[in-house]
Amino acid sequence: MKSAVETLNPTRVRLTVEVPFEELKDSLDAAYKKINQQVTVKGFRKGKIPARVIDQRFGRGAVLEEAVNDALPKFYTDAVNEAELNPLGQPEVDITELKDGETLNFTAEVDIRPTVEIPDYSGIEVEVDAVEVSDEDVEKSVEQLRERFASTSPVERAAQDGDVLTLDLQAKVDGEVLEDGVADGVSYTIGSGELLDGIDEAVKGLEAGGEATFASELKGGSAAGKEAEVTVKVSQVAARELPELDDDFAQLASEFDTLEELQADSRKRLANMKQYDQATQAQERVLDKLLELVEIPVPEKLLEDEINTRKHNLEHHQLGQMGLDLEKYLELQGKTAEEFETETREAAVKGIKTQFVLDELVKQENLNVSQEELTEHLMRRASSSGMSPDQFAQAVVEQGQVPLLVGEVARGKALAAVVEKATVKDTNGEIVDLDDEEDEEPETAEAAATESADAEQADDKAGKAEEKTEG
Repeated sequence: MKSAVETLNPTRVRLTVEVPFEELKDSLDAAYKKINQQVTVKGFRKGKIPARVIDQRFGRGAVLEEAVNDALPKFYTDAVNEAELNPLGQPEVDITELKDGETLNFTAEVDIRPTVEIPDYSGIEVEVDAVEVSDEDVEKSVEQLRERFASTSPVERAAQDGDVLTLDLQAKVDGEVLEDGVADGVSYTIGSGELLDGIDEAVKGLEAGGEATFASELKGGSAAGKEAEVTVKVSQVAARELPELDDDFAQLASEFDTLEELQADSRKRLANMKQYDQATQAQERVLDKLLELVEIPVPEKLLEDEINTRKHNLEHHQLGQMGLDLEKYLELQGKTAEEFETETREAAVKGIKTQFVLDELVKQENLNVSQEELTEHLMRRASSSGMSPDQFAQAVVEQGQVPLLVGEVARGKALAAVVEKATVKDTNGEIVDLDDEEDEEPETAEAAATESADAEQADDKAGKAEEKTEG
């Protein structure tokens, strides 16, 4: 076999492959054997039909087609390995010449990973928000805890903000009561915004036994997005009573004996959260700076696939669970279809570039992933997916996704190495020490690793040629 490579652009090549006919022998034998098992010819036992009879009865062309389809993936893979290419996705294969007994010639066009030159990134500087916890932050945190321990007691008066109501609801669309539009005994806190738009105005001022009707767009159910006439009846009004902010409350709501200790713990927890947010912000901004330093062409087909995947996941998974379609989602977001397309494309480009850059850094820095690191990452992914670690691990193994997880961890380590060499200052001009976050895998790096999963999956398929014959 002989092969040559023609560069069509920085991310696409054309392989030209010439195969002597004798190298098709194993595939031809396999083709005759396969056809032998599929057909019957009078006078011959199944599986014992001579090749000349198969040629006469079914045509030599059918045998050649079967043999070529069987042989193409191997010849394509050999050509890719010989040229030391890093293909992305399936090749477009064209049989340019097939002469029985003489030669098989074909071309294969395929996207490849671009060459990525990583410049010196030690001079990257970014600014992040300072970690500052105000008295108001602590007060708000403690107040939220206090809200959780509020008690309620029925009152005989008109409903007002903050009251907890027990409601019966009925929704009609076009004058017809919806099958899933009736709910009794619903608990609702006025002002929480947890039910329908317009319900607060409808129930305020009503006493137990009061009833009101209002129009609202349904957020979920069989008529999601439609305007409905909603009748609401108040069966009980209850006032919320907050516990006193004192040592007794601290003992009730926490492991602390005094309110002062509870407030100090709240301040510490808020500081930890802000430090984590600060670290994540640093990683995001360092990554953006790194991408600005590197010129990376993006394969158009890979980009198109990534955009389509993002749209599909949004429409059929995320929005579907929320009972929304894309049109309603854009309306709620205040975006036009054009703005959505632009943002999706920009995010896809960034995701692909991020993967290319971090993968190159993994190679350049000789980063390896230990079993412990992989296990910790798997535990985090399982937690975010809502599955148990055992279930998630089984699914990963069954779907052959272990290399993807290894890649995610490695990219996380690559980004961490860049952040370590960057200068990070807060808005007060102080140098930020991110060493405390070193033991935790950067959230941004993990997101970057999964941002363009299709590119990684395309790599896994690269050795399989498209089964296509012409002529």
